[in-house]
Amino acid sequence: MMNEFVQVLTIAGSDSDGSAGAQADLKTFMARGVYGMSVLTAAVAGNSYGIHDSINMPSSFIKSQIKDIKDDFEVSAFKTGMLSDSEIIHTVAEAIKDKPFGTFVLDPVIITKHGAMLLEADAYQTLIDELFPLADLITPNFYEAQKLSGMELKTKEDIVQAAHKLRDLGPKNIMIKGEHADDTLDIVEDFVLMEDGQSFWISEPYVKTEHVNGTGDTLSSSIVAEVAKGASLEDAIRTSKTFTYQAIKNEIDVGHKYGPINHFVKDDVK
Repeated sequence: MMNEFVQVLTIAGSDSDGSAGAQADLKTFMARGVYGMSVLTAAVAGNSYGIHDSINMPSSFIKSQIKDIKDDFEVSAFKTGMLSDSEIIHTVAEAIKDKPFGTFVLDPVIITKHGAMLLEADAYQTLIDELFPLADLITPNFYEAQKLSGMELKTKEDIVQAAHKLRDLGPKNIMIKGEHADDTLDIVEDFVLMEDGQSFWISEPYVKTEHVNGTGDTLSSSIVAEVAKGASLEDAIRTSKTFTYQAIKNEIDVGHKYGPINHFVKDDVK
């Protein structure tokens, strides 16, 4: 019976308020019925009001964490989240270049959903050069897709063109998440470009709420969980889009300002 339970991994930062980062990933893994492990790259001190301090993990410690997971567990799929600087990105890239953990979903934490840059220029380029070519799927938000493609995305045709540009950077599959910082929106539409050239749009109603912390983490980690359980990548993306929407729609009242989404909705989707 050893190692028969589906195992997955997140390589990401720790958010002390539990709303995002590795904490959101682990909650999602549990909600989707897989055993989740974590390699911490950084730690953030924050709450619903904002982030107030942070520290990066030493590269030697990141290597040790990854080695210990490799030496013992049978990971079927994994994701990366916040990788703070070039040294951390390089360390992770070197450790996973032999694909020891199966399907790799890269959530490129570059720009916030409000357009604020999170990575310095050298780290941004290292991420593209060293990790994008290893990724089976990347899940940039609207602003990250604009930055990565060098395009202003005004129409659906722009988004389709941008997805092809992003695939030229090396990842096999692209999911560009739709803009969701505009309260006039009725729906949020994501575009997916698959490795075989097939593509599709996927949408859910827009929810006006301040409880959206960890949305991108949840989506990418849910895809990891579904793929690890044996779903096709397309089915994993569709299921995860629905799960994330339900987690946003069914608000949980935690904290005083910007809150987390609700990972207790695991029974709302198959």
